[in-house]
Amino acid sequence: MSFLWYLIIGIAAGFIAAKIMKGKGLGLILNLIVGVVGSVIGGWMFSLFNFSWGGLAGNLAVATVGAIILLWLISLFKKG
Repeated sequence: MSFLWYLIIGIAAGFIAAKIMKGKGLGLILNLIVGVVGSVIGGWMFSLFNFSWGGLAGNLAVATVGAIILLWLISLFKKG
């Protein structure tokens, strides 16, 4: 059951990050990819600062922050 939660959080985080960065969603599969990769990036960055949030809302927030950073990095490479 926890794997299903990872997928749901990944899709939601990718969708929220895409809405913040681009103003629209990316589609189900890209939202999932951005959200899951974002959760890895967010978890890594938050662990560097010894900061953690627990629970569903905390996991979603960390994944969303990581996904926003991922989309920002991608936009840097697209422009140049």
